[in-house]
Amino acid sequence: MAERHWKRYVGGSVLFLAVTLAAAFVTKLWVITALPIGFLFGFFLQKGDLCGASAFSEVLLARDWRKIQGLWVCIVVSMAGFALLERLGLISLNVKPMYWLNYIVGGVLFGGGMVLAGGCVSGCLYKAATGNLNSIAALLAMPFGMALVEYGPLKGLFTDMMTVVTHAPGGKPLGLPSLTGIPYWQWTAVFVVATLACAFLLRRNKRAHATETGPSSGVFLRILTRPWKPWKAGLAIGVLAWFAYLSSAATGRNYPLGVTHGVLYAHALMTDHNVVHVYKKAPPPTQAGPASAAGPALPAGKKIIWWLVLLVGGEMLGAFVSGKLSGEARLLPKPPEQILWAILGGFLVGAGAVFATGCVIGNILSGWALMSIGMFLFGLVTVLANWAVTYLYLMGGSLFPGK
Repeated sequence: MAERHWKRYVGGSVLFLAVTLAAAFVTKLWVITALPIGFLFGFFLQKGDLCGASAFSEVLLARDWRKIQGLWVCIVVSMAGFALLERLGLISLNVKPMYWLNYIVGGVLFGGGMVLAGGCVSGCLYKAATGNLNSIAALLAMPFGMALVEYGPLKGLFTDMMTVVTHAPGGKPLGLPSLTGIPYWQWTAVFVVATLACAFLLRRNKRAHATETGPSSGVFLRILTRPWKPWKAGLAIGVLAWFAYLSSAATGRNYPLGVTHGVLYAHALMTDHNVVHVYKKAPPPTQAGPASAAGPALPAGKKIIWWLVLLVGGEMLGAFVSGKLSGEARLLPKPPEQILWAILGGFLVGAGAVFATGCVIGNILSGWALMSIGMFLFGLVTVLANWAVTYLYLMGGSLFPGK
């Protein structure tokens, strides 16, 4: 890439980050911080090609565990930051309840669908931003699957399934800390130490077989224009998740990274006028009397959480800039039959993500970092469904191999 070309993208990105952060601090509208966080999120995802669909499928296709290792690094780094923020009193950990039926049904639809779509929700977002036609088709189909469950004919089933919930002793959400009585920070220490020990052993083994190659360009330019190892992208996203949690909590959404409903809300903004905009914390309940004890009632309509919308928009912009810097942002035509399968896959991914209340980012990266037992179940079902469809669709397997 010509020097003037990449400097233009870098300069524009720095200006974008500076302006959005300055606007948030001047106006105290912390929802604006979702834009730079989303930008960096998309940039890091594209650099490491950290898509849940490919991370799981490549274990079967190529016996390659590197992307799963990258996802795990992200989870453990997120844990460490969340534990510190909680100890400092800056966040309150919000573990998703154990809606086990939702997670099984949603995991099957989501895990299988993302193989056909060629990506999970976040994967299709960053791949679509860099011109992957399958991802664009899948991304366009996702909101229809989401809306079918969130607003449409399957809403009753979705709501009924969420009444099937298992609690920890005392009625708390089922997580490792509430189940075992061991504090979150102590579990975090266990995961961090175990991960560091495994990383040390793997690195020592690789170093014995490594060959040194000298850099062909400056370090800064290599970081911007070349792919990253998955664990490096995972490390960057894990650190970013700390700031995402603070940003999200400041707007009243007490949860770290997630993208599923950002896609759904963006679609609702374009197709429905009856919406309720949520972009900051709700005012505290008034004390004037019983009639106003619950605060002002929100008008009826589809709730739009702008933090998620801006996060998704920022992700696509960051992925596009990353792709331009590495020369990967270009339209990639695909065979018509692949596009049709991607549309079906996108629809299933969308429906599954809403049934399961999240995707790889919200349920695995964030949910596992919060140690939710329900999210562990969702992750297991998702991986098994992914492997089954990978075997049948990508590897040409058969349900009846003997025939």
